[in-house]
Amino acid sequence: MKQRIWELDALRGSCVLGMVLVHLVYDAVELYGLIDWEYPPFFHLVKEYGGILFILISGICASFGSRPALRGATILACGLLCTLVTFSLEALGFLGSHSTIWFGILHCLGCSMLLWSFLRRLPAAVWAILGGIFAITGHFLLKTRSVGHPWLVFLGFIPQWFASPDYFPLLPFFGYFLLGAAAGRVLYPTRRSLLPGVRQDVPLLRFLRYWGTHSLLIYLLHQPILMGLCALLSALL
Repeated sequence: MKQRIWELDALRGSCVLGMVLVHLVYDAVELYGLIDWEYPPFFHLVKEYGGILFILISGICASFGSRPALRGATILACGLLCTLVTFSLEALGFLGSHSTIWFGILHCLGCSMLLWSFLRRLPAAVWAILGGIFAITGHFLLKTRSVGHPWLVFLGFIPQWFASPDYFPLLPFFGYFLLGAAAGRVLYPTRRSLLPGVRQDVPLLRFLRYWGTHSLLIYLLHQPILMGLCALLSALL
């Protein structure tokens, strides 16, 4: 059985927990109007940087993982399922306009892992250089990426009318994935924890590690559960 690196699972679980809290606040405020308040500071912090950290960690794990193509195809299929479900719900009127997830974090991670399967044998320095180029290029595109058609949305080129609640284009996020892979090769050459002496049976760490090891399932299920709870509270109130 492959030994897991507990601190990576805990960090990934922290990112997933932050994502769930952000979506809970968004659902309660924007979708159902249960509360009327300004978004707390953690909302903006997690929204801006939580996804970047999650993708960096995914890149670190990919640097010593196995079967990246199979894993990438599975995650991409889950992303396409999210697109199908959100598009259908929007078309039926159960979600507001611009609620379809066209290229969210699952699409990005799936494509990144598929691309990684072709790059994994390159030196870590090449990953770092490519990652830096893609990340910088992606941030440059944030101001100049408007085009007249939607066919390059996956890269970061979007038409002016485009909007999506979960959008992670390959530029810059595949760059972060490669930077994470390069960091993983440097930090974990033996594929062992950097903090082996830490007690892992602490309840908080066990909780975060559980969320980290089940991040895909939690991502797929959390929004239907949150929206169902918010709808129930809205009906009761």
